[in-house]
Amino acid sequence: MNKLLRIFKHRWMDRSDTLRALPDDMAGRIARRVAASEGRHTGEVRLCVEASLPLSYLWRIGSATPLPAVVRERALTWFGRLRIWDTEHNNGVLIYVLLAEHAIEFVADRALSRRVSQDEWQSMVDRLASRLRTGDFEDGLTQALEEVSALLVAHFPSDAGAVRPNELPDAVVRR
Repeated sequence: MNKLLRIFKHRWMDRSDTLRALPDDMAGRIARRVAASEGRHTGEVRLCVEASLPLSYLWRIGSATPLPAVVRERALTWFGRLRIWDTEHNNGVLIYVLLAEHAIEFVADRALSRRVSQDEWQSMVDRLASRLRTGDFEDGLTQALEEVSALLVAHFPSDAGAVRPNELPDAVVRR
């Protein structure tokens, strides 16, 4: 895509596009699913849906820095900003969706990323992308959340009867 067209596309899209894709009631249902999921394992899951990239990221897209690298960098920025890296068991996961580029990133903290192959993460990205392409936003995000939860339950199950504090908010970040 032409750089100027990409900049216009990203400047055109804003939070209202995110709210249309993920309205309040849907975001609330997904947040409740995150909370339920976190009762089954010791991990923390956050979802971030962003309409577009800031201009500072857009300028870097080109031959030296391809779009996927810039999207990954943005997801890592959110991973840090949301303090997902700062959980007790180092097993937090961010599911990041960039609407303007139809791009998806899963970012896992070090304890989980050591146990899950890149191919497995990519398969999850592909399945979510397929659902989002058909407009099935809620079911796609729910399926992605369930897949991440299954990995966390397999590797970091919650102790039966243990009360675990919620380290991070369950709400979906919509920007």
